[in-house]
Amino acid sequence: MSKKLKGKIVSDKGDKTVVVLVERYIQHPKYKKYIRKGKKYKAHDEKNEFNTGETVIIKECRPISKEKRFRVLEKV
Repeated sequence: MSKKLKGKIVSDKGDKTVVVLVERYIQHPKYKKYIRKGKKYKAHDEKNEFNTGETVIIKECRPISKEKRFRVLEKV
């Protein structure tokens, strides 16, 4: 089963590539306060149809290039 993640596009400058920021909330082990942690994923966008600022769902797939392991499924 492949991973599906929801995130916001922070860059669409690459050809057929978007950079998606996926944020998650975790609880600090000592202080018990919830903090945001984020990770950026490069995702494949075949038709260059997605723009910066849009929220999208990305899905894990076979390696497309050195750093691209995800494909954009749909806009939320």
